[in-house]
Amino acid sequence: MSLIAAEGLSVSYGGHEVLTGVDLAIAPGEIVTVVGPNGSGKSTLLHALIGTVRPSAGRVVRRPGLRIGYVPQRLALDTRMPLTVRRFLSLPERRSAAEIAAVLRRTGVPGVEGRQMTALSGGQFQRVLLARALLARPEILILDEPTQGLDQPGAAAFYRLIEEVRAETGAAVLMVSHDLHVVMSASDRVICLNGHVCCEGTPTVVSAAPEYRALFGLGTGGALALYRHEHDHGHDHGQDHGHGHAHGHPHGYAHGHAHGQGHGRGHANDAARGRDPADAEAGL
Repeated sequence: MSLIAAEGLSVSYGGHEVLTGVDLAIAPGEIVTVVGPNGSGKSTLLHALIGTVRPSAGRVVRRPGLRIGYVPQRLALDTRMPLTVRRFLSLPERRSAAEIAAVLRRTGVPGVEGRQMTALSGGQFQRVLLARALLARPEILILDEPTQGLDQPGAAAFYRLIEEVRAETGAAVLMVSHDLHVVMSASDRVICLNGHVCCEGTPTVVSAAPEYRALFGLGTGGALALYRHEHDHGHDHGQDHGHGHAHGHPHGYAHGHAHGQGHGRGHANDAARGRDPADAEAGL
């Protein structure tokens, strides 16, 4: 049985349909990434799945008692409001000092309990958000562009962390990402979205799909080349990334979007944030 599924899901805002007839299901333990151009409904899909957006048609089915950990695309905090990491992780449910210390170690930011949330670097902030999601002991992690604003090494390190968490906890992962090169090496299944599901399958299947090439251009063959290179040579770090699952759904939806839009590329190279030395050393 799937953990969470959308069946004929449509969402409208002010009479404008953002999503139309979306069908998807997330199985236990798999990593699924949703890609698509800006305005394609990716974030709206996640919000519909977690219940913060009401569908205009269709439905969302969740396994009874499903525990969801959610990491938002961004979280704006008032810089004038004092809020330590410790306090943030105890909202809305109070957590023990031991719990907080353990989850911060797991997400690679030990010892930041007393730091102000607004004083954290971009990489530290995202890891604290992940720590908060993990405190719920989720069966599925839902992440909305979790590496937005991080540079390429920081994004790669964050995705490696997600894979490690999946391997250790067995939690499924559903995430939205613009980092196409990382998606190809970190996902069991990729869903290409542009208001509806254009194509779906393993990274190899999706990269070859005409619908994917129409949205992202032929240049994305480099992402597939990186994916193949990494797997042909094995993983020097001894990580089992869980690829090769029989999730390859060669649906090849013949929706034929010849939009030729190159939106959403290159976000992983946004290195203009200025990383502190600790981040550089830790790969944040």
